[in-house]
Order: sequence, then structure tokens, then C-alpha cells
Amino acid sequence: MGLPVGLPRQAVLVRVPATSANLGPGFDSLGLALGLYDEVEARVTQSGLDVEVSGEGAAEIADAGEKHLIVRAMRVAFDELNVPQPAGLALRCVNRIPHGRGLGSSAAAIVAGLLAARALAGASERPEDVLPLASMLEGHPDNVAPCLFGGLTIAWVAADAAGLPAARAVRLDPRPEVYPVAFIAPESVSTKVARGLLPATVPHADAARNAGRAALLVAALTSRDVLLEGTGALLDATEDKLHQDYRAPAMPHSHELVTRLRFAGVPAVVSGAGPSVLAFLTGDPGLTGDPGLTGNPGLTGNPGRDELILLDSIARETGIEWHISPLAVERRGASVAPSASSTR
Repeated sequence: MGLPVGLPRQAVLVRVPATSANLGPGFDSLGLALGLYDEVEARVTQSGLDVEVSGEGAAEIADAGEKHLIVRAMRVAFDELNVPQPAGLALRCVNRIPHGRGLGSSAAAIVAGLLAARALAGASERPEDVLPLASMLEGHPDNVAPCLFGGLTIAWVAADAAGLPAARAVRLDPRPEVYPVAFIAPESVSTKVARGLLPATVPHADAARNAGRAALLVAALTSRDVLLEGTGALLDATEDKLHQDYRAPAMPHSHELVTRLRFAGVPAVVSGAGPSVLAFLTGDPGLTGDPGLTGNPGLTGNPGRDELILLDSIARETGIEWHISPLAVERRGASVAPSASSTR
């Protein structure tokens, strides 16, 4: 299968959202797409590799070359499609998702690379066609699934027609009353380190408790009656016994923040492998896309902002500075479009 005629003059723009995995009890299975995005413009050139990076993590990855995760994902995608590797590639990456904070930056890079390659090759961009390879490259499907599908996803791995493990996912629509708030940690934690703290086995009672909480969480996020009923279903539903406590030594401030928020009645979880924290508000705070809080200016009379200020006051009790940002649920997932520079 050769490259489409005229491909060197084409460029594609891929937009990929941040994601939060686990959501408390849904370890390695539940994920939520968030309204914070990386953008990648990809173009086939006559020769060489040119990668321009701006924004989050630029200083660490600008000179990565072939080791850049997006480039690696593109190379694997071209091989999977039996498309010859292009003579040259040019990438322009605008990063807004913090790296190493538990907000799916690596999943976003993998999805961006796979979609860019498939778009350049004229292949399917359907999420279900991209998910298996994305999950294989990431090592688990809980972040790449919501990145691709948007909304709330339940992901798992099952045998395909050839008997090989392949990721699958279903997408659900969270209620419009659900408003995630991210507490972005000032320092990163390695996912490898965080996973290394998990025990090989857990008590049966903890596993059973988590199974019930995960089922309740799906109901609480998607059913208005469950979400808004008065017994605190969402708070109960975000309780975890499988991973957060075990990882606390690597992120003590995150553990403390989750504990303080939950004691105050706020549904809160460690986002992915941490160290960022995700809390859930119910009801529109009117602040989606707000640049966030880094200090406590006092109550304003605006209910949404005042609720964030109260969250900020709790966060400040941990002794470190969190960047607090309300983020919409991203409902469409990753997208691909022709780049405005395609005709240059």
C-alpha cells in the first residue's frame, strides 16, 4: 500500500484531550476525557525529521528525535498499516497537558501519533480501530480509551478473533451536572514508580468493595437520579481500596488532599497514577475553562467561584501549591482535521 498521491503537500491537525483514569475504584478500567488539549500538526516531507515542541514539557522532549513518543507511535502505525515509512516528517506540537501528573499526557501523545499517521495514510480514524494498538503501546487501555472516544469509558482487554489480547471499550455520557475539578500537582511522579508500589494481591473484601463502588460510580456519573439523590452516592462511589492507599508513600500530599476533601464531603480521587487529584462538583459552577486558582482571594458571592475558593482553602492546608482548574468533560474525544497550513 503506497502513500496517497500528493501526500507530501498535505498536513493534518490532531487534537487530543487530557484524561483521568481509575476515578477511584475503577482501576485500569474507568476513564474520563477532560477539556484540556494537546495539538499536533503532522506533515510528510522530502527528508529528515523536524519536531517543534512548545508548552508543557518542551524543554525535556524538544530534542527527543526518533525517541519522541508521537514519532514512535507514528512509526508503529505506518508499519501496522503496511505503509512505507515516509522519507521525512515534520511535527509541530503544542502541549497543554502537564507531563507526569496523572492526566494522560502519554496516552494523548500515543493517540495523536496513531491518528496523525492513519490520517496521512488515508486509513480509518475510528476510535475502535485505533484503540487496540494505542492500548498496546500505552500498556493499559484506561487513558487511551477516553482520549479516543470522549466522555466516560469502561475499557477492558479480551481475546480477538486470532486469540490475541486486544483492548475494547464502551463509551457512556456523564450527566451534564458533573463538573470535574483538577488539582494539578507542582511536581511529577513516575507512573512506573506508582505502579511499583502496588501489591501482587489484595484482600478479597477490598476487591469486593471496589467492585461495588465501581458499579455505583458508573451509575452515579450517568444517572441524574443517582447523582443528585441525597445520600452522597458519588462520594461513596469514588472510594477506593485497591491502589490509592498503597501509592500514598510516593505522593503524600496527594493522599492528604484526597483525605481532606473527602472528609469535607467532596468526592475526590487521585487522578490516574497521580500525583494530581480530581474532584467532582455537581451543578454548573459557571467556570469551565477558568484558568484556575493559585491563591485564596476570599468569597465573591459567585456560587461557582466561591465553591472553588473553598476547595482551594482545603488544598492550601496540605502545605504545597496546587493549580486548581475546573475542566469540562470532553464528550467527543480526539479529532483530526486538515491543517490550515496544508496549502502552503
